Amino acid sequence: MAPIGVAQAEEGLWQREYLTGDWGGARTALKDKGVVVGITYIGETLAVSSGGLRRGATYEGRLEVAVDTDLEKLMRWTGASTHIKGYQIHHGGRNAADNVGSITDPSNIDALPTTRLFTAWFQQNFFDDRVSIRAGQLAADDEFVVSPSATALINGTFGWAGKLAANIRNGGPSYPLAAPGVRVQLNPTKDFAILGAVFAGDPAGRDCTEAPQVCNRHGTTFSTSGGALWMGELHYSINSGPQAAGLPGIYKIGVWHMTSDHADQRFGIDAGGAVVGLAFDPDARAVQHRGNGGIYGIADQMIWRGDARSVNVFMRGGIAPSDRNLLSLYVDGGIAVKGPLAGRPDDKLAFGAVYAKISPNASALDQDRLSANGPPYPIRSSEMVFEASYTAQIAPWWSIQPDVQYIVRPSGGVPDPNDPARTVGNALVAGVRSTINF
Repeated sequence: MAPIGVAQAEEGLWQREYLTGDWGGARTALKDKGVVVGITYIGETLAVSSGGLRRGATYEGRLEVAVDTDLEKLMRWTGASTHIKGYQIHHGGRNAADNVGSITDPSNIDALPTTRLFTAWFQQNFFDDRVSIRAGQLAADDEFVVSPSATALINGTFGWAGKLAANIRNGGPSYPLAAPGVRVQLNPTKDFAILGAVFAGDPAGRDCTEAPQVCNRHGTTFSTSGGALWMGELHYSINSGPQAAGLPGIYKIGVWHMTSDHADQRFGIDAGGAVVGLAFDPDARAVQHRGNGGIYGIADQMIWRGDARSVNVFMRGGIAPSDRNLLSLYVDGGIAVKGPLAGRPDDKLAFGAVYAKISPNASALDQDRLSANGPPYPIRSSEMVFEASYTAQIAPWWSIQPDVQYIVRPSGGVPDPNDPARTVGNALVAGVRSTINF
């Protein structure tokens, strides 16, 4: 029998797991010693053909390099592992989010062009992996608020949901800005898990007065400012074992709490110390509320399974206080089909929909502005997203993903800067993504 590395080297281009193969056996040798190197490039073109802030097509690309080590294999340190991931992000000066002007980002790789460190952590497992502690530069969206089926869609809200991205300071510790933190996971049974974590509250760093990605351009700020973000989740899995007769599913409930102050969406304090509407006194300082938080739930259930094909449905929802948050209610859901076409078991077809409600206090601010300034001034209500995506697995190392999105009332219905008498129009976004594993 040929050595593993040689066998992989002799695989054909369209059968191998990675485009560059086994590197003459070096990749397998590293893995045997506990070191796994991953190199992935994602490139996409998305075009806004109607609505939004402006029409046009954009290109964005992201090169990802990740190194994971199993320290038990590498140096006989039982239960220990490390991880580091970095990105090189580039686009032509504008991306789909700039063209649409929505709360939800049409692309989950969208970021400021730069080379940046993302995550870097150490993990120690105990008691046969029933307990694990992870510490370092962490991203909450790696483990929290995750619906496995929703990952087949590319709008960023199907990952780190808009209810968190829009409400937590500077988007929270999520792509592309991780933050120092500690995560603990307990697995008392095979079907039940408890996750708890604390992160630095502001991934942009202290006294950031620019866009957060500008303040922390290379991911090396390692911010400890902005108070703390606490998160907790309970997971319950059904039919998760390989011999289970029923269809698998996972159900989660979570909470988040910020310790830092958050500005009121409607009211401020004037020079005399009186509480006034922000719309009526532009010099007033927003009322500050101590802390912030919310709750959410997730359900992801397989409803049909064939030989190599399956259908899953998912739903996520959450609420947050209206007085200090842009979004007070958020719901998304959809369906993901594995192997939608006969003879193509690795393809995926997914549909998703989002409803993000502008908080009553934020809408009331618009009412106040209408009263103070007169028409035309729109009242924000909600943003909705509809997405359809097909992932065609061309080879084990290469997929192509056509995608169509329709975003209703971008940013909830705000004035169009090109024509303030109108709101930003519903945006039709279409494009294609290519993902290559090297």
